[in-house]
Amino acid sequence: MAQAAQANAFDASDSQIHVEHDKKGRQFVIRLNGSHDRAVLLYEYIGKKLVDLQHTEVPDAYRGRGIAKHLAKAAMDFVVEEDLKAHLTCWYIQKYVKENPQPQYLEHISQ
Repeated sequence: MAQAAQANAFDASDSQIHVEHDKKGRQFVIRLNGSHDRAVLLYEYIGKKLVDLQHTEVPDAYRGRGIAKHLAKAAMDFVVEEDLKAHLTCWYIQKYVKENPQPQYLEHISQ
């Protein structure tokens, strides 16, 4: 029950969200309320210049608060900054790019 109360108090405003990029673990992470709960976006390299954005996961108690969009933005910004191509396996990343059709994102998507 305490976990649910903690989750309800979580605010997903931009000032509250900090996305960590764990390059070694090939994931983007948001720690939720400093607890053990984490939202993650996992990716794998397929060759030197192609990454597969595979899976985004937000704990049930935190869903619907816009947390995944911060992971998606961080991942797509990483792809652009590193001049990589992205294969979008994750349905959420596909949705994010469709809803945010930034030219810099679109030109880095592998067809």
